[in-house]
Amino acid sequence: MTCIIIDDEATARAIVAKHCSMVSDLKVVAEFDNAIDAIKLLNQQDVDVVFLDIHMPGFSGVDFVQTLKNCPKVVLTTSDTEFAIAAYEYEAIVDYMVKPLTAERFKKSIQKVKSALDKKGTPVSNQQSGSGSDALQELYINIDKRLIKLHFNEILVVKAQGDYIDITTENKEYHVHTTLKKIKDKLPDKIFLQIHRSYIINFSKIIDIEDNSVLIRKMVIPISRSNRPELMRRLNLV
Repeated sequence: MTCIIIDDEATARAIVAKHCSMVSDLKVVAEFDNAIDAIKLLNQQDVDVVFLDIHMPGFSGVDFVQTLKNCPKVVLTTSDTEFAIAAYEYEAIVDYMVKPLTAERFKKSIQKVKSALDKKGTPVSNQQSGSGSDALQELYINIDKRLIKLHFNEILVVKAQGDYIDITTENKEYHVHTTLKKIKDKLPDKIFLQIHRSYIINFSKIIDIEDNSVLIRKMVIPISRSNRPELMRRLNLV
C-alpha cells in the first residue's frame, strides 16, 4: 500500500510516519503541511490511503475530501473528538484516530484500510454528477415573448435576482423570469460551475482567483465556502 501524510504540524507528521514505518507493506510516498500541495500530487499519481489532519489553516481536511473527484481512502487524525460522527458521511473516510496516536490504535486503523480496499478497489467519488446536457451547444431564453438563442460559450455569468436571473454574455445582459436552479439544470457541467448560492460562472472565462472571489471580465464574483472545494478541484494547479 502507498500513502501520504497531510498535517500542518511537523511533529504530528513525524509521529504518523513513524507508525507507518512499522507496517511492512505500507510505503509513505510524500508528506505535506497543506492540502493544496497534496492535491497537486494526487492529480498526477494515485495512492491507497491518506492520513489527514482535519483542522488546517486555509483549507481543512474536509475541504480536501470534498475537493477530490476520486478520493483515496482517508484516515483522519485529529485532536477533535466531536467530528467523528460527521466524518463518516463521506464514503472515502474509513477511520478516525484521535491524537495522541498509539501503535495499537494505528494497527487497527490499517486493518480497516485494508478491509476497505479489499471491498472496493476503485477510488471513491465524493462528487454529485451534474444534470446539464453536454450534447447541446445552446439554449433559448424567453424575452418579451421572443425566444433568443444563446450559445453556451457566450455566457459569462448567471446571477440570481429573486424570481429572475441576470445572464451576462460577451455582448449583452438579459433579465429572465426563471430560477437559478432551473437554468443550472440546462447548463453543461463541463463548462459551468455554481460558486455561490446566487452565481453560476462559465469556468473557462475566469481571469483570476483571489481569496474568496473570482474575476471574469471586470466582474468580481464571490465564492462561498461550500462551493470552494469543487472550484479548487477543477483548477489545473501547477
